Amino acid sequence: MRILALESSCDETAAAVVEDGRKILSSVVASQVEEHKLYGGVVPEIASRRHCEAVVGVTQQALDEAGMKLEDVDAIAVTYAPGLIGALLVGVNFAKGLAVASGKPLVPVHHLRSHIAANYLTSPELEPPFLCLVVSGGHSHIIEVKDYTDLRVLGRTRDDAAGEAFDKAARAMGMPYPGGVEMDKIAENGNPEAFALPHPSVDGAPYDFSFSGLKTAVINLIHNAEQKGQTLNVPDLAASFRKAVVDCLVKNFVRAAKETGSTKLVIAGGVSANSLLRRRLQQECAQRGWSFYMPLLSLCGDNAAMVGAQGYYEYCSGTIAGPDLNACAELPVERSYGSK
Repeated sequence: MRILALESSCDETAAAVVEDGRKILSSVVASQVEEHKLYGGVVPEIASRRHCEAVVGVTQQALDEAGMKLEDVDAIAVTYAPGLIGALLVGVNFAKGLAVASGKPLVPVHHLRSHIAANYLTSPELEPPFLCLVVSGGHSHIIEVKDYTDLRVLGRTRDDAAGEAFDKAARAMGMPYPGGVEMDKIAENGNPEAFALPHPSVDGAPYDFSFSGLKTAVINLIHNAEQKGQTLNVPDLAASFRKAVVDCLVKNFVRAAKETGSTKLVIAGGVSANSLLRRRLQQECAQRGWSFYMPLLSLCGDNAAMVGAQGYYEYCSGTIAGPDLNACAELPVERSYGSK
């Protein structure tokens, strides 16, 4: 089964053709990073306008690279939640138009489920059940993936997501947007033990995260040094902050695995590209004899191939939308389309 997939939840306009949820026939991404760099973050109105300009081109390119026409695909999948509402609406409405015009089924896909599905493209042998750490700019979840469309959240952030904390701390250190990527590079040359930073936890919720206090601690450290005319070693501070965030993520994830008896661990989302997180979890799993899966770096960020992968399993489970499909800015990952 070949699915044409669309993604426009934030600042990447993407289209892809995926076969049977496991094989990428084409994947095209039009990024807006350089434009949003001017503002230090994503500007929703600009993002929506750029999606409008790019969506036709990336879709045609994805079909061309797959050697197909619209009538050759079996279904159309699209990210409908969660994300920036204006950005989502561009993809959803374009996908609805394609579905009506072609008579193809329209498959609504949850953005976080898509990130998890990026691992099916990287590791075709991977099958549920498994435990997944989904970490990105807007989300930090520990999710029990019972089946392809049956998921349960065990833990989540109570405030900032890990990626958001990385970006905001990096900005305070003078790094350009997207800060988390820059910090990861700079941290490789720093001393992670140079600064003692807090490792926040949530009382009574051992799988939940809290990164707001950690982010505030490093920002206050920077401001205090500026007021005193002191110069901080940025690589050391970046390495210390990265270590603190990764320590929190790994601690809770490993604890959840131990207490649920999970021996198959998976990471997903933009922050799954973080080099320290990847190394640490590889080490933790190797020491315990657990299986560990992580997406290709090219599939960590937003893309449509992952939408096509999850779209296949949503279609197989009977998840089909009509022309009344709407976008949702927020939606629990456990909730299937049409459920209440």
